[in-house]
Amino acid sequence: MTSTSTPLTLPVLPLDDEVVLPGMVVPLDLNDADVRAAVEAAQAAARSSGSSKPKVLLVPRIDGTYASTGVLGTVEQVGRLADGDPGALIRGRGRVKIGAGTTGPGAALWVEGTRVDESVPDPLPGQAADLVKEYKALATSWLRKRGAWQVVDRVQAIDDVSALADNSGYSPFLTTSQKVELLETADPVARLKLATEQLREHLAEQDVAESIAKDVQEGVDKQQREFLLRRQLEAVRKELRELNGEQDGEESDDYRARVEAADLPEKVREAALKEVDKLERSSDQSPEGSWIRTWLDTVLELPWSERTEDSYDIQGAQAILDAEHAGLEDVKERITEYLAVRKRRLERGLGVVGGRRGGAVLALVGPPGVGKTSLGESVAHAMGRKFVRVALGGVRDEAEIRGHRRTYVGALPGRIVRAIKEAGSMNPVVLLDEIDKVGSDFRGDPAAALLEVLDPAQNHTFRDHYLEVELDLSDVVFLATANVLEAIPEALLDRMELVRLDGYTEDEKVVIARDHLLPRQLERAGLEKAEVTLDESALRKLAGEYTREAGVRNLERAIARLFRKVAAQHELGERKLPFTVGEGDLRGLIGRPHHVPESAQDPAERRTAVPGVATGLAVTGAGGDVLYVEASLADPETGASGLTLTGQLGDVMKESAQIALSFLRSRGAELELPVGDLKDRGVHIHFPAGAVPKDGPSAGVTMTTALASLLSGRLVRTDVAMTGEVSLTGRVLPIGGVKQKLLAAHRAGVTTVIIPKRNEADLDDVPAEVLSKLDVHAVTDVRQVLELALSPATNGAAPEVPVAA
Repeated sequence: MTSTSTPLTLPVLPLDDEVVLPGMVVPLDLNDADVRAAVEAAQAAARSSGSSKPKVLLVPRIDGTYASTGVLGTVEQVGRLADGDPGALIRGRGRVKIGAGTTGPGAALWVEGTRVDESVPDPLPGQAADLVKEYKALATSWLRKRGAWQVVDRVQAIDDVSALADNSGYSPFLTTSQKVELLETADPVARLKLATEQLREHLAEQDVAESIAKDVQEGVDKQQREFLLRRQLEAVRKELRELNGEQDGEESDDYRARVEAADLPEKVREAALKEVDKLERSSDQSPEGSWIRTWLDTVLELPWSERTEDSYDIQGAQAILDAEHAGLEDVKERITEYLAVRKRRLERGLGVVGGRRGGAVLALVGPPGVGKTSLGESVAHAMGRKFVRVALGGVRDEAEIRGHRRTYVGALPGRIVRAIKEAGSMNPVVLLDEIDKVGSDFRGDPAAALLEVLDPAQNHTFRDHYLEVELDLSDVVFLATANVLEAIPEALLDRMELVRLDGYTEDEKVVIARDHLLPRQLERAGLEKAEVTLDESALRKLAGEYTREAGVRNLERAIARLFRKVAAQHELGERKLPFTVGEGDLRGLIGRPHHVPESAQDPAERRTAVPGVATGLAVTGAGGDVLYVEASLADPETGASGLTLTGQLGDVMKESAQIALSFLRSRGAELELPVGDLKDRGVHIHFPAGAVPKDGPSAGVTMTTALASLLSGRLVRTDVAMTGEVSLTGRVLPIGGVKQKLLAAHRAGVTTVIIPKRNEADLDDVPAEVLSKLDVHAVTDVRQVLELALSPATNGAAPEVPVAA
């Protein structure tokens, strides 16, 4: 085919990602600037030349690039489209080979082009005639599938090869690139061949899709038929089993045999057999069958009849506890008592009374690092029982304790049941770690779910939501650990026997470090016992000045750091082994100590070197600690008045400050204090470490002493620390945590401690080696506190009262 030499000058109407073939009639939106410019330019050219219809050149524009061939189009009509927007109806007339650009009226792009000769010989050659027949047959098949019967007749009526090939431009399954290929194919026979191949490929893809859909439908129908047939088969098998008196199934046969062979409690066996009956009636495709199998597996894996024999060698158990834990005498005594009572009950046939056993629930409450968690393993070792630890820190879902209902996807039994399963016996030692960290939210309150678990009167019939059968927990020894007693719900604490771990003395820390911490850290540092030796004096300095804590966790970290430093120096050739670390070597290896006792500091640098500062004792989540109280009076010229409290104080502590101030205002004259200053000037009491919240009544005597020191100008003795609640009449009332506070005073280097008289009984809990180094005064009145705590007045001079800046 060749192009004619007749030149054409036409405005370009670009079609973005769209192709129009000759013979097609398309509506175009005149809101498009390019379309409007081309149509207006064509109309202007038609008016000037006297043509009947404006002519445009329809050119596909793919990704901003114009095709080399366009279509001559005539503007048949200009009006409104169906949606009301202005539009033009354009009919494709023939192919045009695009040439160079030129000029013309309007804002459109004008180009020169030549018409493409699309004629075919007559009659048609045999190949072309066959293509026409094939294309019409394929097009008819495709149109009939789509239900377009009216279009079938129109296609059958087309005899022109070129028009028949261009008719495929209406096909929605052709891509833009395929339509451009049809446009640029000038030979009508080649174009019809290309259109036939495209239509054939599409029909083949359609046949594959229909085949897949048919196969899927047949598979679904097959599954439905199989389901019905299986249900019928199961019904027939059930009737045959009933006729023959058999109880066997296929998969359920295995579960029934396992349930019959297992040593289950009677009620558990009945529940399991009911589930096996349900399994026999359910189909393989039913999700209920999967739930039942999982439940049966869980029930059969639980150690319903497995129990370990308790070790009732009381002396041997006590030796194990002493060997594995230094100190903690209260806890070890309680475990020993428990074992002794169980032994005597068993010997007298009282092991089980009313279906219940004498289960024990101990709550070990104390600061971090005192060995609460490791104590659980020692208890299990001493009793000869299995040990399981259940971490409760951060648990907020009640289902973690009681389990999920079986209807939920991924349902599991609760942590208690899983602990029993993990232990492999019904009488393990279960450690409920960090029970004070249990939270609650919209998913329930796990602490409330623990009430039944930890109540010896109820836990012999504990029901897990997943199992839904009774589980006897009365023979389980539960140990709970917590750092803060107040964070444990009152109802839960009522179910447990409280055992306090108030911390270790310095002597106990040295023993623990020598017997337990040093061997472990030597191994972790890759050192032999003979290569590095730590003097007892160095251990004492590590425990007393490098760490100040109730437990030994930071002490172990300091020892680990020390051994790492020695190992590194040896590898660098800076130190030879064996090496003995003495007290004087600590500073060179791990730096200066962080906790130098107040009494060891320069007198001018001590906190109590000015009037108005007193040393108190407090209990925190990390054990006992010293607490300083500072007081000052505002300058009279500022006009300030009233009481100011700082240091993140709770309501109870604020009330204690008000009571201390009221007592001095009413009784200060008896104590020869200038109480007039308290009426005319503002009083400010501050507790350092302002970022730490503080509360409680036990700082009452300390605040009273600080104010009395401020008013009298007498310093508070550096070696004195005090604790006690104060009343409006000056009475010193009892407080809690005496043992922890005295241990903290001992760690801080305090030698004299003032406590309420009614707390004298608590001194029996304080280790003897600590009491021997402390001068403890039990008082009943604030006047006694001031006599002991305040240093004597100097030269009888009038005191200078410090003022606030």
